[in-house]
Order: sequence, then C-alpha cells, then structure tokens
Amino acid sequence: MLIRVATRADITAIDALLSRAYPRLLKHDYAPSILVTAIPLIARAQPRLVTCGTYYVVEDGETLIAAGGWTAAIPGRGGSTPGRANVRHVVTDDRQTRRGVGTALLGHVMEAARAAGMTWMHCTSTRTAEPFYAALGFTRLGDVTVPLGPGIAFPAIDMRRDL
Repeated sequence: MLIRVATRADITAIDALLSRAYPRLLKHDYAPSILVTAIPLIARAQPRLVTCGTYYVVEDGETLIAAGGWTAAIPGRGGSTPGRANVRHVVTDDRQTRRGVGTALLGHVMEAARAAGMTWMHCTSTRTAEPFYAALGFTRLGDVTVPLGPGIAFPAIDMRRDL
C-alpha cells in the first residue's frame, strides 16, 4: 500500500472510485430520495482540491483504493481559522473497508496537517463515516446540513479532533 500526493493524472481514477464507492457505502444510512440528488454532486473529483498538494491517494499496486486530504480553507465558505485543518473528500473503495486503508490514509492526513502547523482538525462526516472518525479520536459536535445546490441538502455531522 502506497500513500502519495495526488496529481491531475489521478482525477479520472478518483472520479471512478467516488462514483462506485459512495452509492454503495452511503445506501444504508441515507434515504434513496437524498442519494438520488446528492450522489451526482458529491461523487466526483474536485480538480482544485485534487491538485492542491494536501490531497492524497492510496494505491495497492496499480489500483487506487482510497483518496482524501486536508486544507486550511474552510469548505464551502473559504477563509481559514488559525490552527484549523479541514478533512476533505475522503473515500475508500467499498471492497477495502475495515482493512486499515482509511485509517492509514487519515493518519497520513493528520500527520501532514500537524507538520504544517495545524493544531486541530475539523471534519464534516457522512452518517456512514461517523463511527470511523470517532474511532480515530474525533468528537461529534452536532448535526449539520450541507447545501449542495438549490433545494439540495445533505445531512452530515460536524466533528473535531485535536492534533
């Protein structure tokens, strides 16, 4: 398993991973009426994020099995808060869950944020990923709704962890 900084060349593979894994992973925690509108918007790579230098991919041989990263910029709002890192667009291949892949990726993400001077990490988690983040030491702050577009809202959970 190799964790490396993502590049523009990874966008197609990240798109494929997101569009395959998110519907499968999220279907147990979200109503079909939410997923039918949300999945087309959240299950695609964000080129500026992928190429920002703090977004990573995990490869097993030639296969991309996870992706995710962090930014100082607050998602959806811009700007930043001193010491705050934000977990960004994490996905693990649904066939690779519970094998340590996501834990290794998030460990790398948290260490990179800490090395950059960040002191705490914020995460807007899906309902599905909340237990994963809790196991990594994140504390639930509360329910939030992420606006994805006009009339499209996605239920999520705000979480926090000191680095």
